[in-house]
Amino acid sequence: VRPRFAGEEGEVFLAVIPGVTAANAVASLLGSPLAHDTCLISLSDLLTPWPLIERRLHAAGQGDFVVVLYNPQSKRRDWQLRESAEILLEYRPKETPAALVKSAYRKRQEVALTTLEGLREAEAGMLTTVVIGNRQSRFYEGTFLTPRGYALKYDLDTKEALPGETPGLSLRRRDA
Repeated sequence: VRPRFAGEEGEVFLAVIPGVTAANAVASLLGSPLAHDTCLISLSDLLTPWPLIERRLHAAGQGDFVVVLYNPQSKRRDWQLRESAEILLEYRPKETPAALVKSAYRKRQEVALTTLEGLREAEAGMLTTVVIGNRQSRFYEGTFLTPRGYALKYDLDTKEALPGETPGLSLRRRDA
């Protein structure tokens, strides 16, 4: 697909080919980190000014989203990942699970589990995708999991609704 430039005429042909995003490929290697609300943010400031990327990171932190970072670092841009971690540390504990996956499903694939604090010193490149959990995310038996919130509504042992909750209706707790 080639974009039409101002003043150009003619048809633009578009082919949509279904595929798997890097976020989903990476998630499948980690466990189930994207099971609740998730946002994807590119740290490349080539086409998006850094102040806008910063605002997006603050919004993701305030909203307690699981965050997937694309383009975390390059030879020229070596500070954005560290700065992103600093921003998200304003909203999340330093022990928040995080992961770096380089070259998912390629010959030189690397998977590293760490924490949000650990991202401040992490090495990444343009083939690395970073996943940062939300406040419910956990490492469990070598996997990265983000529960969907059932523990806020149900007793996970008895499978019964918690007091004040009704199966099939919106969560009543407002402090979640």
